Amino acid sequence: MATSADAHFAERLGEHRAFSAQRHRRGLPVPSPNTTSPRRLIPTEAAEDLTDRQWNLRAVRAEAAHVHQRGSADVVVGVLDSGIDTSHPELAHAVLPELSTNCLSGTPEPSRTDGEPPASAHGTHVAGILAAAADERGVTGVAPGVKVASVRVVDDHGRVSPEAAVCGLLWAAEQGFTLVNGSFLIEPWAKPCAREPGRAAVREAVRRALRHAHDEGTLTVVAASNKATELTPTGAPSDRAGCETLPAGLRDAVSVSASDRHGLKAGYSAYGLSVIDLTAPGGEPGDCVLSTVPGGYGTLCGTSMAAPHVTGVAALLASHHPGLPPDRLRDTLLHTASPVPCPDDYDLTGNGVQNAYCEGYAGYNGFYGHGMVDAYAAVNSVSTTQGGDTTSDAIDPEDG
Repeated sequence: MATSADAHFAERLGEHRAFSAQRHRRGLPVPSPNTTSPRRLIPTEAAEDLTDRQWNLRAVRAEAAHVHQRGSADVVVGVLDSGIDTSHPELAHAVLPELSTNCLSGTPEPSRTDGEPPASAHGTHVAGILAAAADERGVTGVAPGVKVASVRVVDDHGRVSPEAAVCGLLWAAEQGFTLVNGSFLIEPWAKPCAREPGRAAVREAVRRALRHAHDEGTLTVVAASNKATELTPTGAPSDRAGCETLPAGLRDAVSVSASDRHGLKAGYSAYGLSVIDLTAPGGEPGDCVLSTVPGGYGTLCGTSMAAPHVTGVAALLASHHPGLPPDRLRDTLLHTASPVPCPDDYDLTGNGVQNAYCEGYAGYNGFYGHGMVDAYAAVNSVSTTQGGDTTSDAIDPEDG
């Protein structure tokens, strides 16, 4: 990333070799502030044990996995998001202020640690799905024993600039985070699927940042996005139906689609063969995912909620098998997932028209990737290396 006083700096480099998010936004209307608010807000002081409402934990068998592993404090997850309410009683134990930072400018800056809640509930909700305390009150996270670092990359308008995303990924690599959760879409363009000048530069910058984090030992899990669009892998030839999004289409990211309570792809969730790796609970309107929000607990839906389930399972796995490199973590997540076949019918409105088409087979398809992430199977997998090949054999609870 570069800063220049020359207004023609980008043009001198070439429109396909440089991109300025700030300059690009001058020609776009300023969006309204991010007003994403949870439904059914339950005040912190009024909350009892809410785990019976967490259908999402049971969908990924997190409660069964907690009998064997709840997460280690040695595992740090970077939550690249809108900020975390560090004063929330469910998260105060987990957040590490010394490893948190603000990347909105493209350069790491001290993170707010005075307990003032962030403007958006999004990051706090994501962090709760990951690591809310298992204290028999409120909600419980998928990996309640791990630590999280708040890395702010989402601004008050809900936007994520390329430089903020790159800064966050580099920070995670430099701090040695085991995992990154990226529940965001890099969206400096008015039309995220458009092949506009500068996209190649942005793609390459993010690709390099992801690769660097991977090489430094950090596995990155990302949300597929809520565009209800068929995605194509980043860099693939364009076609009329496909849509290239960042970071979901990049090879070094584990991309997650969202499913409802019954395991069906949520109507809003993006999908795409060779893009989606796994699926996890994201909920549907009226039946969203319950988690922490500033001031209490509330529900939100989205692939943003699905991704931290996968990140949480990866955190349990990293806690149970310390030292596993990113490729081994990823492979084990994929191999221990519960396969979900393409639905025979995906007419969500009952009007006789399919809302989307699922390509692939039961073990790997465009809706669910390798299937529903499975915390119990991942934690109880036996990972071995034989002749350079990694195999993971899951132990089923019925087998003891």
